[in-house]
Amino acid sequence: MGRVIRTLVMVGVALGLAGGVVSAGTKEVIVVTSFPKELFENYRKAFEAKHAGVTMVINAKQTNAGVTYLQETKAKPAADIFWVSAPDAFQALKTDGLLEKYSPPKEILARIPAKIGAFPISDPDGTYFGFAVSGYGLMWNKPYMQAHKLPEPKEWTDLTDPRYHGHLVISAPSRSGTTHLTIEVILQAYGWEKGWALLLNSGGNMGSITERSFGVPEAVNTGQYGIGVVIDFFGLSAIASGFPVDFVYPSLTSVVPASVGIVKGGPNPENARAFVNFLLGEEGQMLLFSKEIARLPVIPDLYARAPGGYPNPFKMKMGGVDFNNKLSSGRRNVVNSMFDHLITFRHAELKAAWGAIYRAEEGIAKAAGKDVTQAKALVAEARRLVSSVPVDVRKANDKEVNAAFTDKAKADAKSKLETEWDTFAKANYGKAKEVAEKAVAAIR
Repeated sequence: MGRVIRTLVMVGVALGLAGGVVSAGTKEVIVVTSFPKELFENYRKAFEAKHAGVTMVINAKQTNAGVTYLQETKAKPAADIFWVSAPDAFQALKTDGLLEKYSPPKEILARIPAKIGAFPISDPDGTYFGFAVSGYGLMWNKPYMQAHKLPEPKEWTDLTDPRYHGHLVISAPSRSGTTHLTIEVILQAYGWEKGWALLLNSGGNMGSITERSFGVPEAVNTGQYGIGVVIDFFGLSAIASGFPVDFVYPSLTSVVPASVGIVKGGPNPENARAFVNFLLGEEGQMLLFSKEIARLPVIPDLYARAPGGYPNPFKMKMGGVDFNNKLSSGRRNVVNSMFDHLITFRHAELKAAWGAIYRAEEGIAKAAGKDVTQAKALVAEARRLVSSVPVDVRKANDKEVNAAFTDKAKADAKSKLETEWDTFAKANYGKAKEVAEKAVAAIR
């Protein structure tokens, strides 16, 4: 009988291991993160070295997918930590009651300011904590720019320059939390209508729209494209690693924290708290200066030990936009879906429409001595068509409209909206191209 029992136990253990069941004695901290491998592997090694016997398990997910995952598993949480760049993602999880309140040791909190500019570094209610601050801007490949005789960009508005047509790259905000924040920064900086006009024009100048944010710096580093829209650490780490690139913060940008939060009801709460303490403590903060990571710590006095030329957001004049986190969080899904249906999914048509407009404008500029009154009117109409959006700011911020993207019972309403947006984009871009081509014909 004893042999039978031992055999059954061994079989049970084997089946448990095969099914991915972790034994009760195993110590883990399970982290849902959108950060690149270069970042989380450095932290995994350092954290495990400091906390012997604790294994850091990475569940890599894009930010939006990570939020959805935590929402869908809230009845039985399978993660301990949520660790991403987008503060509005944490705001959404806080609203849903999915983050645990925590107060790190006083000696840690004492070194971290309450705000960076006007933006709180950590949630005042203690549900998530800024461990790094980030700005959003532009990186470019210097040899590429020289070879194509292109000027270096300074501002978001520079991305509408006809000379950049086909030379830009961005990731889809629905697939990247940092790109979503960049889009929101532009919308909040320039206003809804002017912001979308800028996005639609720069979107038409894009040579490609990548699925993940990592694809943008890779394309710029290798010279596949000239200019990329990125979060600062992609540019800073590329420069530190020796790539022939440069980076700039536009005057109208925002500096916001990348954060970490403890998942409410997670399986390893003690290890989760230890991980938060490690990130916010000096050892975890100093890791941010490594060239593979190149992010900005939240402890100001550490910048005295930063590499030469490293930006200090607590002393530099950065920002220009007082980022509204609640506004961004409230309309997150609407903005992402609009970008996809107006730009990502209709990129070929959008790019073709802007190409036709640029050719018409070039023809007008060269038409010395000719009557170009009709051609100019046609180009103006083409620009209006290709710069319009189907949703005004009031509707975009409406709670019922946004609920259609989170409430499964309202899936039909979501589908109807997205179909309308796609139809709007297809019709407008096709008409804009047609009108611009008529403008060229009117010059001859």
